[in-house]
Amino acid sequence: MAPTFESDCYRLRLGTGIFGVGNTCEPTRPSFRSWAPTMSAVYATLLLATLSAMPDAGPLDLSKATIVTRRGAVAEAEKTAVTVLVEEAENRTGVHLTVRTDGPTTTTESGAVIVATSRLDEVAEGRDAPAEIRQSVAGLKPEGFVLGVSQGVEAGANAGRPIVWVVGADARGVLFGVGKLLRTMKMTQGALSLDPKTKVVTSPAYPIRGHQLGYRNRANSWDAWDVRQFERYIRELAIFGSNCVENIPFQDETSTSLMTVPRKVMNVQMSEICQRYDQDYWLWVPAEFDLTDSEQRAKALEENEALYQACPRLDAVFVPGGDPGENHPELVIPFMKDLSVRLARSHPKAKVWLSLQGFKGEWVDYVYRYLDKEKPDWFGGMVCGPSSPSIASTRKRLDPRYPIRHYPDLTHNVRAQYPIPWWDPALAHTLGRESINPRPLQFAEIHNAMAPLTVGFLSYSDGVHDDVNKIIWSTLAWDPETPVRAILIEYARFFFAPEIAELAADGILALEQNWIGSLRDNGGVEGTRTLWEGLEKRSPQLEKNWRWQMCLVRAVYDSYIRQRLIDESALEEEANLALADAPARGAHAAMDRALTILQRTKTDPVAPRLRKRIDELCEALFRSIGLQTSESKHQASGAERGCILDFADHPLNSRWWLEDEFASIRNLPSEPEKLARLELLRTWEHPGPGSFYDDVGNVAKSPHVVKGDLTTLGLSLGRPSIPEVLWWDEGVSRQRPAWIDVMNWPLAMRYRNLDPEADYVIRTTGLGTCLLSIDGERVAPCLDNKGIGEFKEFVVPKRHLADGELSLTFERPVENLNWRYRSRLSELWLLKK
Repeated sequence: MAPTFESDCYRLRLGTGIFGVGNTCEPTRPSFRSWAPTMSAVYATLLLATLSAMPDAGPLDLSKATIVTRRGAVAEAEKTAVTVLVEEAENRTGVHLTVRTDGPTTTTESGAVIVATSRLDEVAEGRDAPAEIRQSVAGLKPEGFVLGVSQGVEAGANAGRPIVWVVGADARGVLFGVGKLLRTMKMTQGALSLDPKTKVVTSPAYPIRGHQLGYRNRANSWDAWDVRQFERYIRELAIFGSNCVENIPFQDETSTSLMTVPRKVMNVQMSEICQRYDQDYWLWVPAEFDLTDSEQRAKALEENEALYQACPRLDAVFVPGGDPGENHPELVIPFMKDLSVRLARSHPKAKVWLSLQGFKGEWVDYVYRYLDKEKPDWFGGMVCGPSSPSIASTRKRLDPRYPIRHYPDLTHNVRAQYPIPWWDPALAHTLGRESINPRPLQFAEIHNAMAPLTVGFLSYSDGVHDDVNKIIWSTLAWDPETPVRAILIEYARFFFAPEIAELAADGILALEQNWIGSLRDNGGVEGTRTLWEGLEKRSPQLEKNWRWQMCLVRAVYDSYIRQRLIDESALEEEANLALADAPARGAHAAMDRALTILQRTKTDPVAPRLRKRIDELCEALFRSIGLQTSESKHQASGAERGCILDFADHPLNSRWWLEDEFASIRNLPSEPEKLARLELLRTWEHPGPGSFYDDVGNVAKSPHVVKGDLTTLGLSLGRPSIPEVLWWDEGVSRQRPAWIDVMNWPLAMRYRNLDPEADYVIRTTGLGTCLLSIDGERVAPCLDNKGIGEFKEFVVPKRHLADGELSLTFERPVENLNWRYRSRLSELWLLKK
């Protein structure tokens, strides 16, 4: 495939056409062009010609290859890169690659040569490297690398031996080049090979590419890790292009028996790991206490300085402004300055960064006034995260000398910075806020929209459940044009097996599609489970692979919840039919019959095989990677922290609410009152011919809600209303589900083919005030209850029915209240009298 060029940028593609490698420039931010990969078209063309000169003789056998690197004062990351290549290849194939640093090859060596270096002239083969290789390396930007294959020299011991070049612009570049080689090679038991047409010349688009790995009890997995597991994970992230790690050293002091290493020890050990892998080490340090408390303030400064001095590597400290914390920036900024003084004593190049999370109005203005006036050199830049002002508005106000780092929430599904758009409540109530959540297409869209105004990202994460999302962001921050499926194929090739890489990549994409739209109507969920169960039979060797286990449990769990949803929805309909007999059988007898029907979810459960498999996989994940899917079984720090096992049997209909309603009805003083209430319950979602019901926060039960742009990007940028699943009673509230799955205020609701001669009433449930307009005209309620689940009613003026259509819109009330107590809409009926 011929190279294509845009300006002074280049992009080279692998000959197979499968992988998107290389980059294009970011044209909208010239100040960041020094990080964009640039190289003259002449050099790129020459390299392409050289690396294509190999005869097409099939895959290049590397099972007997010798790794050649340089001796002497080599940067630690370059040494680590060679170690990574040897160990990762051996772990997957059993083949041990030899390494030499002692000059030209000996006559006893056979097989290919892998040159891994950042200085060609200090390696024997490198001194004879083709000119095109040298010119390509010269065109790299920091952290970039050249990866390709050429024929060996014509004379001497290397005559005819192919050479694989992994040449970095610097020590980090060698590490990232080795990572790309590992992601590209085919590795099977006893063999490893490489397409001889492989050719990559690339440098990262963004200089900050990292993830928060906070060693604390609140995390749903890595609080159970030891140092070896942390090093393994940091290595794997680096293989996919990550170059920094952020730890949480102090916040959340809750003790846990799962921790095998004290936090003070791990805080330093993570720094040492980052030193070996040349990963920037960041610390997340909120000021959760009152900064006017001089004693606590002094203690915090001392605690920070002690850690700074103990860390062999420390590159930045990030202070989240108000999430958590409630201090005015006039207190936060002096605290940051004092931190910077202590930081400079042991790490003089390190900076202190700030986010405006939770800051509004005058607090935000105060920060910018200070920065504009003082222009502090200790200040590293601004971080944009959940509840921060937008990246665009931040870039507009922030002094150009200061960069912006994105702090994307990759870890949460609901009540989050980037929630899943219109997530089916059956999944939201069971999988919850912090479950296994591969969202490759959605997060690729968000990354590429948000990145251009930043110098990169360092994600918000609280466990391994978002592992795919981390890889997507790391890879796209290197090259935003990499196709998502290509990233997933590399992911599956490296972590699973080459022979199933494409199917597994499609399986991950299918897991994301499981969460799109109505679960009950998504037949693809069963196909996704079938795909993963088929792969499981093909790949028994992956049984203990935690990434594999996560994909399997999600596929099984989604299917189990869907089958339960279909069954329990049918049970509720059957119970309603039993209530219809109440006038003839009596209220108590009808309720007894309805309860018996609803209890069949326990007496005759659906899909017991799938339920058992969920138990097995959750237990396997706890053993393999410490993933805590249950409070009681795995000591999870809270029900909201990914406890999918505890919620696998959460009711998916209104059973709990109906049970409580029946108990109240039995205490009513008369049979007519009991029958009237039962009739209301029975017809709650079925108000009769010509009338309509919407559970406005349920994607499967809101046909009249105008949903707007349902893409994740559209929702992220435009912020139209989407459903919000509230967290009541630790996730086990017995309230009617529709009152928990709230919409707040939809864009609009539309009705067509109404009877112009009929009388209509609008009824709603929700909380607080409802400012309703019909066809643009504000209407006042004739019934105005304000409590949760209580009715409001509005008479529809006849003049709006002349065309048989209605458009309902809602103005958001102005309320100085915590978001939990603000007005919202839950259900809406259009009732034909």
